[in-house]
Amino acid sequence: MPELPASVRLSLWTTHAWATGSPLEAAVRRALPDIDHVDGDLDRLSVWRDLGEQALLVSLPAPGDLAGLPRASAEALGAAADGGEAVFVPALGGMLVPSISSFGNETRGGLDVGTRVDWTAYDSEPVPRHRVEALEASQLERHLREELRVATEHLDALGGQPFAVSAARELADAALGGRWGLPSGLPARAAQVIALAGTVGHVVDVAIAAGDGALNASTAAARHSLLLRLQRAADHALADATNAACAVLAGWRPA
Repeated sequence: MPELPASVRLSLWTTHAWATGSPLEAAVRRALPDIDHVDGDLDRLSVWRDLGEQALLVSLPAPGDLAGLPRASAEALGAAADGGEAVFVPALGGMLVPSISSFGNETRGGLDVGTRVDWTAYDSEPVPRHRVEALEASQLERHLREELRVATEHLDALGGQPFAVSAARELADAALGGRWGLPSGLPARAAQVIALAGTVGHVVDVAIAAGDGALNASTAAARHSLLLRLQRAADHALADATNAACAVLAGWRPA
């Protein structure tokens, strides 16, 4: 089963813990059950909670696309863009950027590989709360479905297999699985958009990796460009839907 980005899961589970008074250590474990080793500046979560923060928000940037990130130093923004994700608090300002790596040792059975995430804290400027309160899950879903429709039409027009056989299978498996490890109490529409955006993003990842050998070079390049655009649309929808859910968990707006 595909996983949501680590920052999305940490955002939701931490905001849920802040709202319910649940232990933060347990929230981090629930957010990152697939990670073998977690380290870094996660003590900031307790500090931010004690200083009155109510929501841990998320951004899924990319080089050249810093939408959703708060204002911060070039070092912080570069780390977030290179890693593709970050979490931040809106009232006080402050970011955590994950660095994901693998580690392993030679064993008799081969290479025993694990995954670790190290979180680095950076300063950032506060973000007006009304920007998050204005996010509407229904509008986010309509926009993403339209992006998916347009991309599919253009990919069909190019010929070949729009998402490749393996990607289509991943889409069906993900849609049937439906378990994304989300905390309880999320608004239903936002949770639906999170699942949809996560599924679309995962399928695009598979399609990009699989390619389509039936296409010539120029057509394959056009296909790749369309898939990247859809991937960014899915990432934007995923981050915005997560933040919309956090706004409800924090009590900023009704479910």
